[in-house]
Amino acid sequence: MPSLFLSNPSSPSSSSDTPNDAVPSPSASSSSSSDMWNYLIVPILFYLSKDLSLAKAETSTPLLLPSQRRDNSSAETLSSASSCTTLDPKLYYRPVIGILSHPGDGASGRLNNDTNASYIAASYVKFVEAAGARVIPLIYNEPEEILFEKLELVNGVLFTGGWAKAGLYYEIAQKIFKKVLEKNDARDHFPLYAICLGFELLTMIISEDRNILESFSAADQASSLQFVKNINIEGTVFQRFPPDLLKKLGADCLVMQNHHYGISPERLRNNPNLSSFFKILTTSTDDNNEVYVSTVQAHGYPVTAFQWHPEKNAFEWGSTMIPHSEDAIQVTQHVANFLISEARKSLNRPPPRKVLDNLIYNYSPTYCGKAGKGFDEVYIFTQLQPRI
Repeated sequence: MPSLFLSNPSSPSSSSDTPNDAVPSPSASSSSSSDMWNYLIVPILFYLSKDLSLAKAETSTPLLLPSQRRDNSSAETLSSASSCTTLDPKLYYRPVIGILSHPGDGASGRLNNDTNASYIAASYVKFVEAAGARVIPLIYNEPEEILFEKLELVNGVLFTGGWAKAGLYYEIAQKIFKKVLEKNDARDHFPLYAICLGFELLTMIISEDRNILESFSAADQASSLQFVKNINIEGTVFQRFPPDLLKKLGADCLVMQNHHYGISPERLRNNPNLSSFFKILTTSTDDNNEVYVSTVQAHGYPVTAFQWHPEKNAFEWGSTMIPHSEDAIQVTQHVANFLISEARKSLNRPPPRKVLDNLIYNYSPTYCGKAGKGFDEVYIFTQLQPRI
């Protein structure tokens, strides 16, 4: 085997022209010796590297799953993994959120121009589902006894964005809000989220002043949230936000604003009804550098109101101003998680059959995203019999 590496047809020392009994010169001998080592070093290194690889393979510990290990620690790991954490019996792990529908079709009549139509943007439904709950639509213009029967099937309520601030819609929102307070006063933890128009409605209802809102230029605008100085976020929607995300909320445009009305911190604080009910968590600034209240939470009730849209970051694509960064998506998820964590505290245990009969899955969403504006999907409800 080594002779194969020693032979070199092109080398002068091995040439057939050299006599067998000739004595090579010192230089020729040195050259031959050097060539020999050049050829020997390659197989030596090859065999050494092979031996080292085998030794390493024999001594190194392979990565194994717990089920593949055969020592005592694997048995302990498997034993601990097979036992699930005991759930808190005080919490309800099948929460349902009632979302109040809004007049119209959500697309300026392009989808349905029936005067009795109402809609819920699918982004609100996905927002709730993403945190582990289901949705029952509270159709604002259905017979009132049916609507409030549905309210007994849910563990919390969400008021959406929109434009309606008067008439039947305002009256129903007011009655639902009153019912939310009654449930909480009766020691049933029953949360309410009010988004954009929902915030504005609560401001009008609680202040008992339908003209309390102010004009702001904050339509189709991404913005930051400025936390009120020395605010304690414990027990608020922001309590589980990571510290770095809280910092980014104040510096980056991670939330979507889309409103023409709101309320300034001064006006809210100067209204006894509002200041006694809400504490201001954050403010934001519109395109004219006017400051408005952007997030509030009730002092004694699980009621949180947002002038901004936490649902849009993850589930709406109709505006290029909607933030879609990873941080923005985390904002959506944390806000949704808080609502559902509050809903799990509800004492209500609705009959499963009635819940199934009324879930929003009994309806089909309509895709309207091709218009390139507005909502991507909406659920449309049409009442055949106008409510009188």
